[in-house]
Amino acid sequence: MPKYIVVLGTIMSGLGKGILTASLSKILAKRGFNVAVMKFDGYLNYDCGTMNPFRHGEVFVLEDGSEVDMDFGTYERFLGVNLKGDASLTGGKVFKTIIDKERKGDYLGLDVQFIPHVTDYIKDYIRKYAEKNNADVCIIEVGGTVGDIENSYFIEAVRQLSLEEEVLFIQLTYIPEIYKGEQKTKPTQQANRLLRSLGIFPKIIVARAENELTDEARKKIALYSNIEERNVFSDPNVGVIYELPLVLERQGIYDVLSSILNIERREVEWIDWERRINNLKRAKTERTIGIVGKYVNVKDAYVSIYEALYHSGAELGIKPSIKLIDAELVERQGVDVLRGLDGIIIPGGFGKRGIEGKIKAIEFARTNKIPLLGLCLGMQLMVVEFARNILGWKDAHSTEFEKTEHPVIDLLPEQRQIAYKGGTMRLGAYPMHIKEGTRLYEAYKKEVVYERHRHRYEVNPRYVDELEKAGLVISATYKGIVEAVEYKDSFAIGTQCHPELSSKFENPNPIFRYFLSSL
Repeated sequence: MPKYIVVLGTIMSGLGKGILTASLSKILAKRGFNVAVMKFDGYLNYDCGTMNPFRHGEVFVLEDGSEVDMDFGTYERFLGVNLKGDASLTGGKVFKTIIDKERKGDYLGLDVQFIPHVTDYIKDYIRKYAEKNNADVCIIEVGGTVGDIENSYFIEAVRQLSLEEEVLFIQLTYIPEIYKGEQKTKPTQQANRLLRSLGIFPKIIVARAENELTDEARKKIALYSNIEERNVFSDPNVGVIYELPLVLERQGIYDVLSSILNIERREVEWIDWERRINNLKRAKTERTIGIVGKYVNVKDAYVSIYEALYHSGAELGIKPSIKLIDAELVERQGVDVLRGLDGIIIPGGFGKRGIEGKIKAIEFARTNKIPLLGLCLGMQLMVVEFARNILGWKDAHSTEFEKTEHPVIDLLPEQRQIAYKGGTMRLGAYPMHIKEGTRLYEAYKKEVVYERHRHRYEVNPRYVDELEKAGLVISATYKGIVEAVEYKDSFAIGTQCHPELSSKFENPNPIFRYFLSSL
């Protein structure tokens, strides 16, 4: 029978529940346990695919095309696995299922209520997910903060689950420092009381703080939360997020987990994991990479790009120094803000704002032979810039933004009749057929690779021949769709896919590794 771990956040959001969940999963998986990880998000959207990055941060896309919360990227990067969409349970999915069942008559004669119908559905979902994945341990992250109305029914469901199954609750809390070195535990004590009033009794508390937890703070938390001192763990700021499993290991968290869950004690080594962390922290080579984007005021909007660069840096012994550059700033002030960069990345995005700034950045990279990586929209704008400045079609553009006589980027044919926005893009893993002799082939050393996509527009097939004759290299295709482009005389790769989404800490994406090694 699987055992369950439920991670709940208290006091405030943004404490890093996803990183903690991923770290616990890695600690167990490293020891050979089959770990199934899933997350509940309380929002009533079916998924996060239609959410604005300013509100939600990055939308992470799984291989099966599911658009999920960015924490799933963290799980995949730590564990080195590819998850499926059923790992994500949202309030929207729960209520849609309940209403569909009611309309079909599955509850005929009953008034449908949160208890037992919603909670029973959630418990059944969790059990089936654990069983389907043959889990020794199923780890569940509860999105949001305890006390939010959005996740209250889910918390009630896992409370009920704990009466029927072996469930370990872990409370992630925040320890503020009003004065330097003076850690305040009262908010944690009150948050723990709230949990207990809901019937949730955490046996492990992880304390997020700027610094290591003091002995005094640890004792207070344990005393007022009715747990052993050894079950209180420090989660301080770390230089690299992948250090957290090691930080927790040094405090003996596996011994506590094995004791509470009654699982075998197993010793492991983290030699390669530590080597990669040290490669980043002690790197003698540093490269400055500019990400010219539209969502630069939201730190989580491009998180998969940051992490893909760090993964490659950890393998190569190169420290990526990432500089976020507002595309609108490039529009207003010109390309001087791009000078001094070792490489430039043009990320994906939606909407017309900042587009001309991205195109200017691409032209700057091409004409100055600065290594360039264009991702999704970034690749499309590489084609627009090439058409404008090499072919001389000054009105060349994407029909996403305006009508033009030279629509070098146009809507995918299958997208023309689509009315609903949610889950209707070209999503998930598709193959790229790579041409030998290209930089892309040099990166992958393969003729066919699968990468994840999220787009509605493509390079217009009408213009491919003219673009190629003018010198643009079409380095990968799939069923007539241009999957990648390059320049002949300088390092530049544009991909319709999002290669950053498949990168793992122990297995960096080949494109990012090749890009970083070229700087």
